[in-house]
Amino acid sequence: MWFRRDLRLDDNPALGAAVSASGGNVVCLYVLEEMSDGRALGGASKWWLDKSLRSLQDGIEKLGGRLTLRTGDAKTVLDSVIAETGAEAVFWNRRYEQPGRDIDTDIKAHLKANDIHVESFNGTVLTEPWTQKTGSGGYYKVYSPYWRAVQANYELPEPVPAPARLSTPDVKTDDLQDWGLHPSRPDWSTGFDGSWVPGEAGAKERLSKFLSKAVSDYKDDRNRPDLDDGTSGLSPHLAFGEISPTQIWRTTKIKMDAGDVDQKGAYHFLSEVVWRDFAYVLLYHNPQLATENFKPDFDLMPWRDDESNLHAWQKGLTGYPIVDAGMRQLWHTGWMHNRVRMIVASFLTKHLLIHWRHGEDWFWDTLVDADPASNSASWQWTAGSGADAAPYFRVFNPITQGEKFDESGDYVRKWCPELARLPRKYLYQPWEAGPLILHEAGIKLGETYPEPIVDHKTGRQRALDAYETLKERRDAA
Repeated sequence: MWFRRDLRLDDNPALGAAVSASGGNVVCLYVLEEMSDGRALGGASKWWLDKSLRSLQDGIEKLGGRLTLRTGDAKTVLDSVIAETGAEAVFWNRRYEQPGRDIDTDIKAHLKANDIHVESFNGTVLTEPWTQKTGSGGYYKVYSPYWRAVQANYELPEPVPAPARLSTPDVKTDDLQDWGLHPSRPDWSTGFDGSWVPGEAGAKERLSKFLSKAVSDYKDDRNRPDLDDGTSGLSPHLAFGEISPTQIWRTTKIKMDAGDVDQKGAYHFLSEVVWRDFAYVLLYHNPQLATENFKPDFDLMPWRDDESNLHAWQKGLTGYPIVDAGMRQLWHTGWMHNRVRMIVASFLTKHLLIHWRHGEDWFWDTLVDADPASNSASWQWTAGSGADAAPYFRVFNPITQGEKFDESGDYVRKWCPELARLPRKYLYQPWEAGPLILHEAGIKLGETYPEPIVDHKTGRQRALDAYETLKERRDAA
């Protein structure tokens, strides 16, 4: 069994098939792959992977088995493990980004040519990217009809129970500690521990807690970053496959059928799970989604190169409290509330007119839930260059967005503590407070908290002007 982004024992189709075929005598293998054209994991993802693999190790050992760790080229590693153990079959769950697909296709052909049985499964999404077709036979580029199609067509598979026992051959394994996935010199992850419990048990506990209460108010509360439990927080667990979307769908449906949760809130929650599937549809059919505009027109956008502005955005020093709070939450916890993700992405791509690729790359490195599909699809959606995207001329106002969604002010006060004593009237635009109010709040603009790096109206107009330039260039081409 070759584990990848499916680090769980329960509801794991490939593991279930391997156990069934072998009677539980399975080499459980994880390969830290060296890909020539793949994208290396970001720092926050490495932190999570380290903890998730430790959890998987513990789970396998409790069943009598052992997790084998290797690093290198996947084909070479698989050949070595097969030679060492005499394994006659290899099982895995499919992946959908192009480098992984290419590797898997090559390995499958190679193994079959050497009389090794190979089987692959869907263990990552509800429906695979080629299954939902439009009326013309193409793939969906707009989310709403895709969501309707999934609701109409999706058939929940039977659950795959975790193995009752595992027996693993004694085979050489790397020491996880030697992989150096946990940061050191310095250890910048100290804020992560209090926020997350990586692993399958942590994923199930988070889902259970969410469905016991918060899901009923999810439709409204999901936009409130000042609420600790307004969202499920399952995204990193899904990114590493510690829980499957089918488990989430099945468990939520059971609660709905029993009348234990509000139907509207639960359906809205499931629609967000399907949005993740939709992102994989876009990635599968557009392999360069992380680097190339889905809408080619945006190749003509007059983006700005401004290292100073980019750095201020990355460090949460833009002078706009809701933006800065989000970027500091990201740095401290490896995660950011989804509403705030949209606000900070809009600010970067529109107020600062900096290419979305810079933001996508920063998120890839700093998010514990960095996902090859969701990250790129979401950035392009906000930038206006993606499928079913928000119009480019829709520029989020970082002042009114803070006032509307951080209703209590607790979010900004937590992550921008230098503003904690400022009255809420000025909390999202401290430059409007008079000298006496600023003094009483202990704030010196430009010293204890930065002045805005761009005027809101100026930045908005610059974005609109840039979009007009794009249209002129397109029409002249």
